[in-house]
Amino acid sequence: MKILPVTDASFAPYGRVVEGYDVAPLLAALEKTPLTDSVVYVPREELLHQAEGADKVGEALFGGMPFQLGWCNGRNTRLNCLEFHRDSEFNLGTEDFILLIAKQGEIVNGVLDTACVKAFRVPAGVLVECYATTLHYAPCHTDAQKGFRVMVALPAGTNTDYRPEGGANTMDRMLWARNKWLLAHAESSEAAQGAVVALQGENIDIAPDLA
Repeated sequence: MKILPVTDASFAPYGRVVEGYDVAPLLAALEKTPLTDSVVYVPREELLHQAEGADKVGEALFGGMPFQLGWCNGRNTRLNCLEFHRDSEFNLGTEDFILLIAKQGEIVNGVLDTACVKAFRVPAGVLVECYATTLHYAPCHTDAQKGFRVMVALPAGTNTDYRPEGGANTMDRMLWARNKWLLAHAESSEAAQGAVVALQGENIDIAPDLA
């Protein structure tokens, strides 16, 4: 799979590189979060909220709306699922990491062909925005020894416990947590837990592309 830099013009429909903020204190706090072999996600991390200037950055990113700074750490090379929120998500990594992404508009009859998925490499220390219409999920590492530590900034309450029963339509049935709509691949653990199988095609693994 071709992995493009996030600075490439082809990333523009999916998001943008965010400039102008001092993210050094956030990176220092992120370095203190645990690195695991599997992917671990924490919606809100007080270490990040306590970092110098964190409130100012968060308020600017979300226009004064309540926000949460969490993290997604570990090691990963597979797609497994894609998700979207009703708002942008902001990511910042202590190491280079790779985003596997697609567009919400590419969902056809409740299904997305994984051939639509693109890969973008985000350099360490670069803050990026993924737009609300961008499908994304866990980052991928670029170096298995280093893994990834990625800050995940979202509106407050996102990805927390909320899963209503039923739903009026396919999109409603994809609601997996608060402000989190999930499309699972049949091979994923999420599918085994009951997530809607809405990714069709190869469960992408970028491991061969990192060699």
